[in-house]
Amino acid sequence: MKFLGLSFLAGLVSALGFAPLGLVLATLAAFALLIVLIETAPTLRSALARGWWFGMGQFVLGLNWIATAFTYQAAMPAWLGWVAVVLLSFYLALYPAAAAGLAWRWGRGSRITLTLVLAAAWIVTEWLRGTMFTGFAWNPVGVVLIDSPLVLPAPLIGTYAMSGIVVLVGGLILPILAMRRWRFIPGVLLLAALSQIPTFWWRPDDPAALASRPAIRIVQPNIPQEERWDPVKDEDNFFKILRMTGAPDGTPRLIFWPEAAVPYSLHDGDAPRHLARLIGPRDLLLTGGIETAPPVDGMPAEYNSLYLLGPGARILGRYDKAHLVPYGEYLPMRPLLSAIGLSRLAPGAGDILAGPGPRTLDLPGFGRMGGQICYEIVFSGEVVDRASRPDFLFNPSNDAWFGAWGPPQHFAQARLRALEEGIPIVRATPTGISAIVDARGRIVASLPQHEAGVIDARLPLPQPPTLFARFGNILCFAFALLLIAAAIAVRRKTR
Repeated sequence: MKFLGLSFLAGLVSALGFAPLGLVLATLAAFALLIVLIETAPTLRSALARGWWFGMGQFVLGLNWIATAFTYQAAMPAWLGWVAVVLLSFYLALYPAAAAGLAWRWGRGSRITLTLVLAAAWIVTEWLRGTMFTGFAWNPVGVVLIDSPLVLPAPLIGTYAMSGIVVLVGGLILPILAMRRWRFIPGVLLLAALSQIPTFWWRPDDPAALASRPAIRIVQPNIPQEERWDPVKDEDNFFKILRMTGAPDGTPRLIFWPEAAVPYSLHDGDAPRHLARLIGPRDLLLTGGIETAPPVDGMPAEYNSLYLLGPGARILGRYDKAHLVPYGEYLPMRPLLSAIGLSRLAPGAGDILAGPGPRTLDLPGFGRMGGQICYEIVFSGEVVDRASRPDFLFNPSNDAWFGAWGPPQHFAQARLRALEEGIPIVRATPTGISAIVDARGRIVASLPQHEAGVIDARLPLPQPPTLFARFGNILCFAFALLLIAAAIAVRRKTR
């Protein structure tokens, strides 16, 4: 039992590398300990158990923001949020357990072999976690490297392979941690420095080229979650964001509003009239809203949509969110779960329907844009229409109900998408973190949480398609196969 408790503790420590703490060295040390725990497991069953408890620790701490989301749901008690976190972690921990079991089965006899197999298995099982049963790709381990030079391979091999690199580095620090007395200190300090210093050698975009780029304005109205779902506050909130956007001044503007920023129909009524006054003859507005859909099984349905509005508030395009949040935007097994009193976290009598997938919208005068609404941005390799590559991605989001940990974790994953794809990302949220991220994952401008404000800047330049942008997650599997080949070579050499 003490080894299971130690595995759980190691999992908790591994989650300290995620935002907002960003203690990368803690994550690396936790994986070093996991390797030792797997190596010393007497049986396959024991190795599986240790991997599972490690996963439990990582997910329970890393996903604590889910419990906060339940505090905004009147239909269910708030304490149910922590039950949801634990139950979800019970399931998600199966993937680290599988990786640990594979490492024990095929990597025993050599710590190097075990580390290589664990890294390969972690890549595959993490991809499975982001794919099976609609997928839950939140907090891939590789995201802890976002502000480290170790993130440099991301445009070549992708996020899941970066998680394998975390495992590999964890194995590399084991000899340092095994040193006696003070001898390990220089090695630990060097690792700490390497894991924290920024990637300063990347050159900034050419100022002259940036000066010719489109002028953009991101509006963050700082509307708390308890007001966003209060119909009494809809009008005040709508006019607040209108005022913050400002009147047209004759220069072309590309304006970004958060997810579901417009609580009214954009097809008729007063909202289009007010928006028409806001959008100048050369302006475009991108805003989240709700599109009514035909009823499903006699229940109301809708789409979580991103609208492109031109002069006169004319709708020029629309993107419907495709990767929905289970229990947040729709209720799986609705007849059964609704019968026992459960409901989806976002208010509504029915469910939100899924759109067809990534789509590129043409923005007259501003280039081409891909949309990824909120949670969708966390799915590596699934955010861009590869047949029609956009110049940038827009990620309208509502992180107001994600507590203190959810928004910075969400933002870190969005930055990793920019780096993978070589495409800038614009984020607009009601309460933060709104930001502009360049094509190398660097923060160009941002607004902190719980602060009203606007960002006025130039849209960063896209990079040529990265290797990952061309081939996607097949590169992660290629890297995993390379690790397996190395493990086989090491095993044969040590026999």
